[in-house]
Amino acid sequence: MVELPGGTFRMGDAFGEGYPADDEGPVREVTVAPFAIDTTAVTNARFAVFVEATGHRTDAERHGSSFVFHTLLHPAAAAHVLGRVARTPWWLAVEGATWHSPEGPGSGIEARADHPVVHVSHSDALAYCAWAGLRLPTEAEWEYAARGGLDGARYPWGDDLTPGGREMCNTWLGDFPHRSARPAGATGTVPVTAYPPNGYGLHNVSGNVWEWCADGWDRDGRERVIRGGSYLCHASYCNRYRVAARSRNTPDSSTGHGGFRCARSLPTEGPRHP
Repeated sequence: MVELPGGTFRMGDAFGEGYPADDEGPVREVTVAPFAIDTTAVTNARFAVFVEATGHRTDAERHGSSFVFHTLLHPAAAAHVLGRVARTPWWLAVEGATWHSPEGPGSGIEARADHPVVHVSHSDALAYCAWAGLRLPTEAEWEYAARGGLDGARYPWGDDLTPGGREMCNTWLGDFPHRSARPAGATGTVPVTAYPPNGYGLHNVSGNVWEWCADGWDRDGRERVIRGGSYLCHASYCNRYRVAARSRNTPDSSTGHGGFRCARSLPTEGPRHP
């Protein structure tokens, strides 16, 4: 983890690029207390230690299914597809898709110990945090940390998506959702340190996987905030890999592009006495 001093920063979309329903603006000054946050998302290896220690069964395991992007479905899992999501048919409900079988039965994580764990719900993330003596970051803490000290920037590294032609995050390249422009059509998660860190030492706060935050989306609390975008974000469909971007999901939901990182509070300076 990296310890951050907190303070006041400008939170929100300074470019007017957010989706109106996402409530990214207006830009406002927000103050956060000192806190520490993981420099990476929780990995498969770290989550496996938690499961071994506690016997935790994720919501996806208890419900019997989770959602897999259509081009990532393991061939052996074809008979386990339960259906498609009506409004986003590239998402398949797959029986047996879990954190340890992320593309459905027949898939595994043996070569992905350093990739972010996926198919974890908000409840699963809270269970991991409780075991580790940590918590989820608030949305304000997440954005403060993701900005890496840059005031009002579009991305954690500045305003250009690919400065000098350099790819800085794991998002969709190509014709979404049909054809990936990556070598051999590859898509999916990459190691949690695959791209350079921001100014505070955090990796992959844009792209790779969505990250759960502690906050409810609104006062009714039925949905929880997710931040950072994923390997499926693309300007034509989901321009949410910007640092101010936000989205939401129900706390029992899990997908093949959703993970989390942890935080903890730090003591604030006590009162001074003469």
